[in-house]
Amino acid sequence: MSMRGIRGATTIESDTSANVLSATRELLEAMLAGNPGLKSADIGSAIFTVTEDICSVFPARAARELGWAGVPMLDAREIPVPGGLPLCIRVLLHWNTAKEQGKICHIYLRGARALRPDLELSTLNQNEDEKR
Repeated sequence: MSMRGIRGATTIESDTSANVLSATRELLEAMLAGNPGLKSADIGSAIFTVTEDICSVFPARAARELGWAGVPMLDAREIPVPGGLPLCIRVLLHWNTAKEQGKICHIYLRGARALRPDLELSTLNQNEDEKR
């Protein structure tokens, strides 16, 4: 079995605990849905980062609320790159899986879609191929 990284990101409209937790839950649920077979028991660790304009709550709290009690998690601050996407929450999940790297579905929601427009089409095509 290998360890694969699954990337995800989303944005919020304003820095409130409710917004951060809701957006993070939405992101994690989309990552689970986009990667059939992904279970919290198979996640080696999760790293959450936020841009410097987010400080109301740790995004990892949303994962704990989803029942990810045994997953080691870390919250950190993104480096403040000029012109970077504001109010952004990112996550990197380390998944113990036999899936090939090319079969991993990375999820970018809301304004974060602008971070990886190249994945939008490939993810849609991959999901359609798997349905056939």
